[in-house]
Amino acid sequence: MKKEIVEVPRINMPVMPDGRQVVPLSLATKAGGFVYVSGLPPLIPETGEFALSDIQAQTRQSIENVKTVLEAAGSSLADILKVNIYCSNSGYFAQVNEVYREYFNEDAPARTFVTVGSWMMPFDIEIDCVAIENSK
Repeated sequence: MKKEIVEVPRINMPVMPDGRQVVPLSLATKAGGFVYVSGLPPLIPETGEFALSDIQAQTRQSIENVKTVLEAAGSSLADILKVNIYCSNSGYFAQVNEVYREYFNEDAPARTFVTVGSWMMPFDIEIDCVAIENSK
């Protein structure tokens, strides 16, 4: 089994002045029929800047970013097996769930919600997942 790096041309990651990505990571990797998506904050794909609005808008942007990465990997939201949500405040749980339910109302994947202390960047949520490659 060989690891494959998924290229996602529609998402611009934040970069340092010398052109290197701020965080050394791949947005997704694939192996053995699985897709592993890195934690995705509410990054605006076109600009590489963060959507710094309320938690519901941030959640929606993070899920849309996951969707974009999965599609680039030949998968989809419907193919997700496990989701991890990292959030800066447990008080956002109900608001995050409202948005999450828009995307995963039936046959929802397994999920973990983790409250984190802080990030080095100004956002309140990050979402990662493991999915299967679309077999269609």
